[in-house]
Amino acid sequence: MKIPLYQLDAFSDRPFEGNPAAVCPLDAWLDDDVLQKIAAENNLSETAFFVRDDEGEGGGFGLRWFTPLSEVDLCGHATLASAWVIFERLAPGRESVRFETRSGELIVERGDGGLLVMDFPARPAVPREAPRALVEGLGAEPAEVLASERDYLVLLEAEDDVRKLKPDFARLRGLDRLGIIVSAPGVSADFVSRFFAPSVGVPEDPVTGSAHCTLAPYWAERLGRGEAPLEARQISARGGTLICRHVGDRVTIAGRAALYLSGEITL
Repeated sequence: MKIPLYQLDAFSDRPFEGNPAAVCPLDAWLDDDVLQKIAAENNLSETAFFVRDDEGEGGGFGLRWFTPLSEVDLCGHATLASAWVIFERLAPGRESVRFETRSGELIVERGDGGLLVMDFPARPAVPREAPRALVEGLGAEPAEVLASERDYLVLLEAEDDVRKLKPDFARLRGLDRLGIIVSAPGVSADFVSRFFAPSVGVPEDPVTGSAHCTLAPYWAERLGRGEAPLEARQISARGGTLICRHVGDRVTIAGRAALYLSGEITL
């Protein structure tokens, strides 16, 4: 069996920046065990698999995402990468694509200047007392801690505080949320962040689209920006830029993607 494989750097317009994602278009779903093994073999933070539905050329796609250890319910950068593959390789005439996922329907549209604009559910966070393991694992005293249904959101005072973090991943692994978003006001962007998810085999994710389902509502309210665009910068070693808007119970997250390699998997 031959399976197409694309690897893209999402939330970047050039290779070696942004977040690498593998994308595998499938004719039909494979066993979950096989999908998980492919993701583990790729050893990237996420591998996306999609299957066209039965609505023809204008139809949508079923989309799933796997880390090296498990399936996840939402992933931004691998959705962006999947849309790029459809727009640029499989169906160049399309202006939008609809994905059916565990998080409901996700739409990606072509935007201005080569941007791809994703429509995701908002995941607002609410204040939460900071668990000791969170504070000790980050090695920093938070200004504020909130929690969404999936992640912790930890606010620090300044961009440099986020940049200097050296987390203890073993200490963070046992927390009761999938990931830890750490954020602060930005110097050259509206806000900055980093994202840690050691519990699913991703100690630090380079650029995390889904984290902005929580970040965009928080910063839109804190900065009084309403539905105006926010420029976000994830300040991992690779780094990436996202343009976000909080619109009701949805968030739009826009970015670019750069193809790194294409080939095929032999099973």
